[in-house]
Amino acid sequence: MTVKTHFLKLNTNKNFEIIDITSSINELIDIEEGIISIFSRHSTSAIVVNENESGLLKDFELTLDNLIADDFSYNHDRIDNNAKSHLKSFLLSSSECLPIKNGNLDLGTWQSVFFVELDGPRRNRTITLTMVGE
Repeated sequence: MTVKTHFLKLNTNKNFEIIDITSSINELIDIEEGIISIFSRHSTSAIVVNENESGLLKDFELTLDNLIADDFSYNHDRIDNNAKSHLKSFLLSSSECLPIKNGNLDLGTWQSVFFVELDGPRRNRTITLTMVGE
């Protein structure tokens, strides 16, 4: 069994941004069969798996904005004014664990892996990819 780690670096351009990182991950996979942990090292971002359809991605942003609205005075804003970003990340996940088959992510027909920026724009966002397998 082999364990390999790679790092994917991203720069984001917007406060809220959904970036399809599927092909970037596939380029870094260097095992044939196994699993991969995809972990964002930032508490105001997320890793999600879903369909890459523009209407759905807009609906996702709208839903998060409706759940975590501007209508409140959040305690964390007294520290660095990004409570909404942290709260949204609580609802999502900082990581995904996915299968690898034939040297690529073994995703469903419509599935993609996304990095979700919740507090951008930012430079040097880091995603850790840890692969276990053969």
